[in-house]
Amino acid sequence: MDRIKVSILGATGLVGQWMVKLLENHPFIDVVHLSASPGKIGRKYGEVVHWFIPGDVPEYARDITLVSTEPRDHKDVDVVLSALPNEVALPVEQALLSSGLNVISNASPERMNPKVPLINPEVNWDHLNILREVKGNWFVKNPNCTAAIISMPLKPIQDLVKELHIVTLQAVSGAGYLGLSYLAIDGNVIPFIKGEEEKIDAELNKMLGKLDGGSYKPWGVNVYVTTTRVPVKYGHMAIIHAVLKDNANVDVKEITRRLVSFRSLPQERELPTAPREPIKVIDRVDAPQPMKDLDPMAVSVGRIQLRNNVLRLIALGDNLVRGAAGITILTLETMRAMNLI
Repeated sequence: MDRIKVSILGATGLVGQWMVKLLENHPFIDVVHLSASPGKIGRKYGEVVHWFIPGDVPEYARDITLVSTEPRDHKDVDVVLSALPNEVALPVEQALLSSGLNVISNASPERMNPKVPLINPEVNWDHLNILREVKGNWFVKNPNCTAAIISMPLKPIQDLVKELHIVTLQAVSGAGYLGLSYLAIDGNVIPFIKGEEEKIDAELNKMLGKLDGGSYKPWGVNVYVTTTRVPVKYGHMAIIHAVLKDNANVDVKEITRRLVSFRSLPQERELPTAPREPIKVIDRVDAPQPMKDLDPMAVSVGRIQLRNNVLRLIALGDNLVRGAAGITILTLETMRAMNLI
């Protein structure tokens, strides 16, 4: 297939806007349709979108007429990219699948379905091989944005880890453009995000597990998570304490070497959206920081310390790009590289 035709659902939201932006002048993906809420259907994208991300609305998208999420409006595309909110995604996506359409979705429903790949391309691209057993159309899920970020630095050291303790500091944009009141978060920290702790535990274990005989065998590591919302616009951070196996026999130098040398299929195939260095280790004593070290697709890591067989590191990633829009596009690029589409 020379070029891949896609639709974007939820195109006026933050994640949808990033999908629109990242697909401008893409070498082999063409945006054919954009969809939004019912009140916007039939209007031009450039007229109704409240553009909130850096830069301007891409010229190619301005005059695209918004369509519904109904399958009839997407029957001429190869893949539907869904940036729909969790609360509305499931029935829409199921209808698309039932109509014979392929879907890559950023929403949480069905992530833990044992027949649905949950993909962070550098971490578990090989899990996509389950689709070779699927006759007809397919369904692929992105992980939770924080799980996507955390799983990256865990991948090169996962063989050393016995147990994980994680505290997240998650930006307000993770709740969506209208997801959190300014009065609730200004000067505040909220030590609870509904459903996040359970998602991170389950999704890390699925992504870092193995594809075995047509199903996923979990990683099998206990993950203890506390999630917090902090007054930062962009960037999810995770303070990770990993209890290492008794026979780990590594030092900080070896941990750092594993992180900075990590490469995977997206880098080997030089995919357009893949970062050249998926993990950036920053040796400043006060790194990483969202204002200084946030990269669209790479994960920044700092404060690496090993003490009494407990490894501490701090990871930072872009929740809207690495954690959502960018990972969707990179997954599609990876599928093309694997001849799955």
